[in-house]
Formats: sequence, structure tokens, C-alpha cells
Amino acid sequence: MTAALSPVGVGPHPQPWPDDPRLDPALLADGDRRNVIDRYRYWSVDAIVTDLDERRHGFHVAIENWEHDFNIGTVVRNANAFLAAEVHIIGPHRWDRRGAMSTHRYLSLRHHADVEAFRAWTDAEEIAIVAIDNVDGAAPIESTELPRDCALVFGQEGPGLTDAMLDAADLVCAITQYGSTRSLNAGVASGIAMYAWVNRHGRGT
Repeated sequence: MTAALSPVGVGPHPQPWPDDPRLDPALLADGDRRNVIDRYRYWSVDAIVTDLDERRHGFHVAIENWEHDFNIGTVVRNANAFLAAEVHIIGPHRWDRRGAMSTHRYLSLRHHADVEAFRAWTDAEEIAIVAIDNVDGAAPIESTELPRDCALVFGQEGPGLTDAMLDAADLVCAITQYGSTRSLNAGVASGIAMYAWVNRHGRGT
């Protein structure tokens, strides 16, 4: 016999309800089954975003040259988990937000028409572009000092980043691998790269 799984989250809040403008009356009444940390139970999405905005890290996440969106949701989930400043999608791409498991609601998503537009934005904001791709000459990310204010850019596994993006990058890094395969799943690679940045700059935030 399979054991019944416990429901995620919490049920309706006992009355009287707390007097806190951050709390969502619908969640207080019906329960909060979202995949959020306990601190944010019963909080409205807007209240959570406002709180996260006060603590966001200095790195951005950018997605370029994706032929399909199978892993875009994973990249967005990772960006939420590691508290990226923003997520950028470069090029005319629509993606299935279901893969992000609603985490896109807690992030700012910005679209850029092409690499040139993205480079213009990073120049204006004084943000370095760090391309993550296992191309010849790429620096090993685990031993490279990543800029504090940067955009980590990821391409799809296989095609990787375009030549235009690699040319626009201030730094190109690769994740050192020790097995037989040449590449990593892009969603996995994005999590490793974000952790590498947080490990250098984000502790204690």
C-alpha cells in the first residue's frame, strides 16, 4: 500500500487573522499550498517580490540562441533560487512558463531584440557580460574571479551561444567536466554557474 502524501504548505489561517498588509486574504482563507519558504506563507506575490527586491544579488541571467524552451523554465527557477537581479531573454522567443513552476512571478523578465540591443543595455548599466560556453579558450569558472556586477549568459545545449554573443562577451567561462560527455544540460549548467557567483560574492546576503 502506498502511503498518502502530506499536502504541501499550510491550510487556512486560524482567525482572527494577523493585521499585516503583506498577507493575501484569499490565501489566509483557503490556505497556502505554493512552493515558497515558510517566511512567505500567506504573503501576496507583490509583497514577496518587494521583499526579494531589497536583497537581490548583483548578477543577471540571460538566455540566448535557444531553439526550443525545454530548459528555459529550469534556468528561471535557478535564477529565483539564487536571487538573480533579473532574467533576460535575447531574441524573439516565447517560452512555456509552466516549466518555471511559477517562479517567474518573483523575478523581473526583460526582453532584448538581439545581441546588439543586449550589449547596449549592459554598457549603459555598466554590467559585464560573462558567456558560459565550453568553447576553446574559455576560462574555467571554478578558478575565475567573476565580476560582481555581471550577466551570466547561457545558450542551449548543443548549439551553445552565437558567435555574436561570444564576441560581445567581456569574459567567456566554461564548467570543467571530468567524464565522457562534452556538454552539460543547460539548466544544470546555469545552476552551477550561479552557485559559482554566489560562492564568491553572495554569502551572508
